[in-house]
Amino acid sequence: MSIVKVIEVIAESEKSWDDAAKNAIKKASKNVKNIKSIYVKDMEAKVNKNKIFKYRINAKISFVVKKG
Repeated sequence: MSIVKVIEVIAESEKSWDDAAKNAIKKASKNVKNIKSIYVKDMEAKVNKNKIFKYRINAKISFVVKKG
């Protein structure tokens, strides 16, 4: 049995929610190893002049801390 830890992160992008998720993994991987999954909990967008200018996500990232 493996031990898995879950952290919650907020990430954003000017391109898309998909890109925001990629940014979350990219930034988390600088400090966290063995990332196994991301669960996007919430999505939000900031709008200016009727156009989306920032995509934001709240996500949970799972990673293995000990393999069993």
